[in-house]
Amino acid sequence: MNKKFILIGIIALGVAAFFFFDLGRFLSLESLKTHRDDLLTYYETNPLAMILGFIGVYIATTALSLPGATLLTLLGGAIFGAVKGTFIVNIGATCGATLAFLAARFLLKDWVQSKFGEKLKAFQAGFEQNAFNYMLFLRLVPLFPFFLVNLSSGITRIPVRTFFFGTMIGTLPGTFVYANAGSNLASINSLKDIASPQVLGAFVLLGLFALVPTLYQKFKNRKSLSSPA
Repeated sequence: MNKKFILIGIIALGVAAFFFFDLGRFLSLESLKTHRDDLLTYYETNPLAMILGFIGVYIATTALSLPGATLLTLLGGAIFGAVKGTFIVNIGATCGATLAFLAARFLLKDWVQSKFGEKLKAFQAGFEQNAFNYMLFLRLVPLFPFFLVNLSSGITRIPVRTFFFGTMIGTLPGTFVYANAGSNLASINSLKDIASPQVLGAFVLLGLFALVPTLYQKFKNRKSLSSPA
């Protein structure tokens, strides 16, 4: 059987199970507040199982591009604390995102190349030259949905290691903000309480700083081309 059909079947089953069993009901702010004490008790008695289970759920959620990653990050902060929760969430998010990236590359890259290969050449070349900085920008600036960056990056020629480390480093600031908020879960009434304009603005500035080396190099190249020999 074609490997692509097997992978599509696994993804479809995972997504179908999520919605068929209404697992999303556990990923609401109210549900997190309700079950927080029970999860903390379990963590105190079974710390390793709780950490591994949490990472596994986070990987599955991000790999299948399911909704709920933000709330899982809050939960990570609520259970493990701001700092430890940030790193535990980062492991799950980075591994899950890389799986989604690889799945998109395996399933879609050949088709996209055959349909739009010529049109994408310039984009691919630019992305390859500054891939790490671009990845940092895409991860730091919250204007780009996490799952969309995973899938769209898969159809580029960016190396897996660049995607992996760009994701791991670029998601740390945002993860800490939400994990830190999760450590004070009782005081949160809405996700809007966390993603304030000031916080979003700070992320945009961080993203722009990530692009500074790339922009400088482009400016330098243009200046050298325009200078007389």
